[in-house]
Amino acid sequence: MKFTLHHTDPQSKARAGTMKTDHGKIETPIFMPVGTVASVKSVHQRELKEDINPDIILGNTYHLFLRPKTDILKKAGGLHKFMGWDRNILTDSGGYQVYSLSGNRKIKEEGVKFKSHIDGSTHLFTPENVMEIQRVIGADIIMAFDECTPYPCDYKYAQRSMHMTHRWLERCIAHLEKTPFEYDYSQSFFPIVQGSTYLDLRKQSAEYIAGVGAEGNAIGGLSVGEPAEEMYAMSEVVCNILPEDKPRYLMGVGTPINILENIALGVDMFDCVMPTRNARNGMLFTAHGTINIKNKKWEDDFSPIDDMGITFVDLEYSKAYLRHLFVAKEYLGKQIATIHNLGFYLWLVREARKHILAGDFADWKNRMVKQMDKRL
Repeated sequence: MKFTLHHTDPQSKARAGTMKTDHGKIETPIFMPVGTVASVKSVHQRELKEDINPDIILGNTYHLFLRPKTDILKKAGGLHKFMGWDRNILTDSGGYQVYSLSGNRKIKEEGVKFKSHIDGSTHLFTPENVMEIQRVIGADIIMAFDECTPYPCDYKYAQRSMHMTHRWLERCIAHLEKTPFEYDYSQSFFPIVQGSTYLDLRKQSAEYIAGVGAEGNAIGGLSVGEPAEEMYAMSEVVCNILPEDKPRYLMGVGTPINILENIALGVDMFDCVMPTRNARNGMLFTAHGTINIKNKKWEDDFSPIDDMGITFVDLEYSKAYLRHLFVAKEYLGKQIATIHNLGFYLWLVREARKHILAGDFADWKNRMVKQMDKRL
């Protein structure tokens, strides 16, 4: 993978860059739709490619390991061929999903023993076998196996967890060096900064991760319930340490406002289930604020869903029609809302890129934050 930094906004630390992999170009800042189980929920791959048009999507090691299982993915020739997606894919290592199992997992130095949420079967994830699983899945960017700490988290636990994450990283790297690529293209590896919401731990972890010299770096353990101000403080201290010539990925974040504020701090890559999950509940994100399409006020509003939208659904369907679909519990409503929200998120990061390159990102960002912080 090659990363080229083109421009940094003069009034913030927002960056515009380009990543190139064997599956194509990724223009940053970028939002990655979440395709947890080889599918971005409610969206066909054709709609995803032609209307939403992301350069990269995300899959998840934990879920793909359990279903359809690695032997099926290997027979298919990897995740790209299995799901019919010829652009970039990043896989999360499964650390967050294992963390979210809480009572059904046990963390030790060796790794994490957990019970499947599907059938209760017991499995063990180690830094070594998670690297092997991600080789077989075949994503273009693969993540280190880490422990995601909860919020709130006491200092000693956060410190112990951070050091274990660093030791696991060493094991990930050592195992990757003797595990060849599974397919006829290369993979890039990103380690993950941890440290909960403690500035000194985040600084220590960022310095350690920066010293690894990986092709890109990630910030984990945020967007787990902490106030937005603490998230921004952690992102700022980490971005000030991570190398400028490598992409920075903030995992699992977030709202449109979270994304813009973190772009301003120097983050390049984002993913989150919010646009798809909230869409299925009738919440639409727009440049003018958030719409709860199930509200009665939209019952006879025949204006387009979003006259600034970039996808076909935004102009072809009205707010009244979309509300009707939700009230009638027609699944088409969830599909339309999902396409709209993902299209908006991609529009947002690409508009941010335009303003970074134009040199007026900070002013534009401040205006957008005020506009989006409204309930319509």
